[in-house]
Amino acid sequence: MTVGVALNASDVENQVDASVSLAHEAAAAGLRSAWFGQTFGADSPQLAAIVGREEPRLHVGTSAIPVFGRHPLLVSSQAQTAQAATHGRYHLGLALGTKLLTESGFGLPFERPIARLREFLTALGQLTRTGTADFHGELLTAAPPISARVPGAESGVPLLVAAMGPQALRASGELADGILPYLAGPRALEEHIVPALTAAAAAAGRPSPRIVALVPGVVTDDVEAVRAKATEQLAFYEQIPSYARVVELSGGRRASDVAVIGDERTVAAEVRRYRDAGATEVVFTSTDIAGEADRRRTWALLGELAG
Repeated sequence: MTVGVALNASDVENQVDASVSLAHEAAAAGLRSAWFGQTFGADSPQLAAIVGREEPRLHVGTSAIPVFGRHPLLVSSQAQTAQAATHGRYHLGLALGTKLLTESGFGLPFERPIARLREFLTALGQLTRTGTADFHGELLTAAPPISARVPGAESGVPLLVAAMGPQALRASGELADGILPYLAGPRALEEHIVPALTAAAAAAGRPSPRIVALVPGVVTDDVEAVRAKATEQLAFYEQIPSYARVVELSGGRRASDVAVIGDERTVAAEVRRYRDAGATEVVFTSTDIAGEADRRRTWALLGELAG
């Protein structure tokens, strides 16, 4: 099982420079991967490509690009370019997104998300594997009249989905290489997410899928204060039905109930619980919530666990 971190360098003078600096620090700590979110700011595949090229010890990934407001041809170009830049160390994450951000940000109706995800994955899989596609769906068309191949990306691009609900898990098992569940604790993984995903993959004749669990967490002595900060920071996700559901399936009430907060022994035990629940990789997020000292302390422990 590999261990990585999400890099969040938004509140800085230059996000790209700061991300590269953090990546060097993560690699030096022994971590194996660095992941970048996608909202309306930095372009995450481009950021991952730069960071991965500057820091060759890390795999880099996007978690995750919403399928609304994008087209498989353009995402394929981004992903293949990042794969060529990093010589095979880029991992592309996709997401359904949310009704709020899709409709307010793009002015697009958040309709038939699972159908769109299936068509997006089908077209994108053809493009990243072969450099072309001949896909004509109900919602999307991807049929480039000239090559869409990026030299240097011949190894293909692993496709992962931020899937947690039954329909998204079924689509991911059939059409993707794995998933990127967030705020899904060990109980939700073991009892609901992993069985549904692996069954769908097996039925489709696909290899065992990757389960890259994204976990908010930090090593700290001030557990109560950090838990309060996490409650405030993660409250947004409680408004989104898919996240509220998976938190409940994990045995929690608030999103922060799933956060891993405590000393080294506590956090290490929780990482092992994720492994035992079926996670093939664990990526810690929000590690900077308690300040720089605790972030470095967290990364030091995760680097040891990754080794």
